Amino acid sequence: MAWQFEIVAGPVEGPAGGVVWDGAAVLFTAIDDGRLLRFDPQTRAVTEVRRYINRVNGLGSGPGGELYGAQEGGRRLVEFVPDGRLVAVDALLDGQYHNQPSDLVVDQRHRIWFTDPHHPAIPFGPQIFPMLAHQSVLRFERNERRAWTVKRMTHDTAAPRAVLLSPDEKTLYVADGEPRAGQRRELRAYPVRDDGSLGRPVVLHAFGEDYRGAHRGIEGLCLDADGNIIACAGWRESGPGPMIVVFAPSGAVIETHPLPVDRPNKCCFGGRDLDLLFVTTADGHLCQAKAGRRGFRRPL
Repeated sequence: MAWQFEIVAGPVEGPAGGVVWDGAAVLFTAIDDGRLLRFDPQTRAVTEVRRYINRVNGLGSGPGGELYGAQEGGRRLVEFVPDGRLVAVDALLDGQYHNQPSDLVVDQRHRIWFTDPHHPAIPFGPQIFPMLAHQSVLRFERNERRAWTVKRMTHDTAAPRAVLLSPDEKTLYVADGEPRAGQRRELRAYPVRDDGSLGRPVVLHAFGEDYRGAHRGIEGLCLDADGNIIACAGWRESGPGPMIVVFAPSGAVIETHPLPVDRPNKCCFGGRDLDLLFVTTADGHLCQAKAGRRGFRRPL
């Protein structure tokens, strides 16, 4: 049975981005507005948590409850600290600034894996530092002095959009590619080796095209309690339309659930029993559905 989605917030000005469950409510970003918003499913109220966050897209929680954001507008990751500040999580990659992060996931060792594509919107500030020649998955981790360092993890991605770790953190799932001619849109599974590097990926799913154009691939990922992959994909311009796709870890499609609004962006489970799926859209909505499965939560 298809999940019945309803719009519970928005549309905000521009796209709605990253979405996380904070234990009592949903936090999500209004990217162009530069705001962090909170939706309470009990009261149905939407409140503003922070503003001037400089075009944050993806959100992710750390093992100690930290909240991180992929700041496309500032070409950096940021931590939302309780006193109201945005603290930069930043380092140079071989002496260069990285691109415009779109999504992130934090592992139990407090390493932050993030997608680093180019974005059509110009970053804020003077355009002094050029973009990297590659679009890759990168990883921040702290050195012995507790300073952040960054490593390039993938060397075969064209435009990574979303990233996710398996429950045992032995597999990194990457959604790669944009819906344009000549670029593949794939869901890939990279083995995480014992030394933290990545092995060669398996392509779990590839998106096609038709006479209307390339099918839109995956923009957001989360896990259910069984380790299945929940993916936000599709649009009305081509293909089967906007939907949530449930993949087994093998890549088999288990379920598909159409959305009543276009261009799903990011997703997370929430609610008291973690059985509500929340989805943001590039048209500025936050949607909710009672899912037929529970979400996965990493231990804090």
